[in-house]
Amino acid sequence: MESQHDTAKKLLNAAERLFAQKGFAETSLRTITNEAGVNLAAVNYHFGSKEALIQAVFQRFLDPFTEALNKQLDQLGEHTDAVSIEWLLGVLGALAVGNTEEEQQRAQLFFRLAGLAYTQSQDHLSAFFKQRYLGLWLRFQGLLSIAEPDLPPMELFWRTHFALGSMIFTLQGLPSMQQICAEDYNEQVSLSEVVQRILPFIVAGIRASYSAS
Repeated sequence: MESQHDTAKKLLNAAERLFAQKGFAETSLRTITNEAGVNLAAVNYHFGSKEALIQAVFQRFLDPFTEALNKQLDQLGEHTDAVSIEWLLGVLGALAVGNTEEEQQRAQLFFRLAGLAYTQSQDHLSAFFKQRYLGLWLRFQGLLSIAEPDLPPMELFWRTHFALGSMIFTLQGLPSMQQICAEDYNEQVSLSEVVQRILPFIVAGIRASYSAS
């Protein structure tokens, strides 16, 4: 007999695949339950609403990532004055894409969903992210400000969002870019290699000279 945990997992698996393919607004709960092979009442039982299901999809990706990132940052101990942007972004990139092929496939799925969260109006996600992950975000921002003390807080805020937007935009469309590289340049490019290419670009952008005028 199928457990309640198995039913919830089926719903999450179906939801993340369909949301990534079709978008949040375009994917109905009935489509998700049909894909998962469960009845519509199961969504209400396990999640309560479509919005809560969307949040649970992101939480399944982000909770392990944020836990691992916090552990990496804890290793700094009292030596935060020696932290560099290269180290911070390197840790972030390595944890985001993972090591195994399965982890990298899931990372690409996540970046597709993250890109949709940027472009499709989902106000409830902003509130959810703020409530659940604001502490880590502020911690990371604080370390960036230590690494680049000459950047005013508002400028650092914008540059961090520029960096995040560049990463999400690039990685959510990675399959198309990989195809172009293979066809036009005869080069096979992995997710990890793309991250290694984009990190120096992001570092340079954050460190670009600042003028208040």
